[in-house]
Amino acid sequence: MITLLISAPPLLAGLAVGLIISIFQAVTQIQEFTLTFIPKILAVFIATIIFLPWMLQVFLGYTTNLFIQIPILAK
Repeated sequence: MITLLISAPPLLAGLAVGLIISIFQAVTQIQEFTLTFIPKILAVFIATIIFLPWMLQVFLGYTTNLFIQIPILAK
């Protein structure tokens, strides 16, 4: 579940940009495969930068909770 939460923002950004570019290509009938790569990479990179503090907070909360539960699970 944590993996889905952490990976969702960059993946959704890439999905949204890919969908917009696909619609643009369908409307203009431009069938260039390389047109989608750069905007998708930029969208994923920007989304990662924007959501990085939140992603780190979720991951560190999970890790902290995991380490706190080690003595309980060891009994």
